Amino acid sequence: MMNRITPVVKQLLIINVIFYVFAVYITPNIYDYLPLHYFTDEDFKPFQFVTSMFMHGGTSHILFNMMSLFFLGPMVEQQMGEKKFLIFYLVCGLAANAAHWAMIYFGVISPVAVVGASGAIMGVFAAFAYYFPNIKLMLLFPPIPIKAKYMMIGLIAFDLFSGISGISTGIAHFAHLGGVLSGLLLIIFWNKNDNSYRIN
Repeated sequence: MMNRITPVVKQLLIINVIFYVFAVYITPNIYDYLPLHYFTDEDFKPFQFVTSMFMHGGTSHILFNMMSLFFLGPMVEQQMGEKKFLIFYLVCGLAANAAHWAMIYFGVISPVAVVGASGAIMGVFAAFAYYFPNIKLMLLFPPIPIKAKYMMIGLIAFDLFSGISGISTGIAHFAHLGGVLSGLLLIIFWNKNDNSYRIN
């Protein structure tokens, strides 16, 4: 399932890599400013809602996210179109950050800064599973093929269990769920809106 890389996916990959290179090799102190801090934290700045989406916590973090975007993103972008896909990606990322904040506000998790494109990527994954539910994807561990819809269900269950149980994994599980939920809601809204203008 190899697809030609699409324009928006390409630009997102480049931006994420540039942010990572600057953060790790050029200006490491950027980690003091660009992650999303909770609004009661003195280090919080409004722009962090966006900049945190392009930061990553390590090599494995960015590799997994960018590989997911590279392999799944083009088919979703082709399905949506460039403009809608960019809006979709950003909305999912912002919703993921909002979900993380909400869990802090309600005392479910402790206030901690968050980085990563995972919320947006999970939204893209949800869109892929919605549009192409029966396409088989290869798991890394164990290396077996599984339909996209079942893999998505498994990831949701994992994040939900891990988030509720409070297992310390270093992963913002509720941010992932926020990305998935916002992505599915946006797709349903768009589809409903598009259908309302069709002539039978």
